[in-house]
Amino acid sequence: MTDPVLRIVVVPATKQSRTYEVSYRRLRLLRGLGVVVGTVTAFMIATYAYMVSRHSHMLELEAQVALMRAEQERIPALLRRLGTVESQYADIRNLFDADGSGAPSELWLPPPGALNRSSGTDEGRGGQPDGWPLTEPGFITRRLLADGEQAHPGLDIAIPTGSYIRAAAAGRVVEVGEADSIFGKYVRIDHENGYVTLYAHASHTSVQLGEEVRKSEVIALSGSTGESTAPHLHFEILLEGETVDPLELVTQP
Repeated sequence: MTDPVLRIVVVPATKQSRTYEVSYRRLRLLRGLGVVVGTVTAFMIATYAYMVSRHSHMLELEAQVALMRAEQERIPALLRRLGTVESQYADIRNLFDADGSGAPSELWLPPPGALNRSSGTDEGRGGQPDGWPLTEPGFITRRLLADGEQAHPGLDIAIPTGSYIRAAAAGRVVEVGEADSIFGKYVRIDHENGYVTLYAHASHTSVQLGEEVRKSEVIALSGSTGESTAPHLHFEILLEGETVDPLELVTQP
C-alpha cells in the first residue's frame, strides 16, 4: 500500500505550474526531528544559563573566601591591639579608683564657668616650683628625656579634660598662649629666682599676662589642645633657661 502524500501545486502567473509531493511519513520524520532539535536547543540554553549562574556564584564565593582570609590574617594584630587597649584601660581606671575601693573619683572637676581660683596660698615669689601642678595624682605617661631624637623636656601627666592645673610656686605670668601649634593653650610662669614653669595642652586658661599668682593657685583646666592625642598636662621646669627634671623638685601625690 502506497503511503499518502501531500501535494503542493505552485501556479506562477507566467510559467507552467509545478507540483511538489511530500509523503506524510517524511513529514512525521521532519516533525520529530524538529522536536528533537528544539529540545536539544532548549536544554543547551538552560545548561548555559545554569553554568553562567554557577560561575557567578563561584566568583562571589571566591571573593568571600578572600575576604575571610584577609580578616583571619588581621586577628593576631587585633589581639595584640586589644591587649594594649586593655592595659591602657587599666591605667586609666587607676586614675579614677586609685585605692581599688570602687568609690567615685573626684577627678572630674567643674567646667571653666565654675572656676574659682581662691585655693592658692599667700606665699610670695621666690620659692622653688615644688608643688604638684594638678589637684589629682594623674598618671605619668612620659618622663624627661634630655637627649636624642626622642628628647622630651618635661613630664606628660594623663588627666581627664577639665581638671585643675595649679601653679607649682608663686610667680608672675609671663606668657599665655591660646593656639600654639605644639602646646595649644598654655601658661608660662616666671618665679623670679631663675625658675620658669610651663603648663601646656590646656582646654582653658584662667590667668592673664602679667598677673601675679600664688603657689597652688588654679591657672588653667587640663585638655588636649595643640600637638596632643589625649587629655594630659605637659609640665616643664627650667632653671636659668636649662631644662630641669620636674621629678627632682616635685613629688607625685
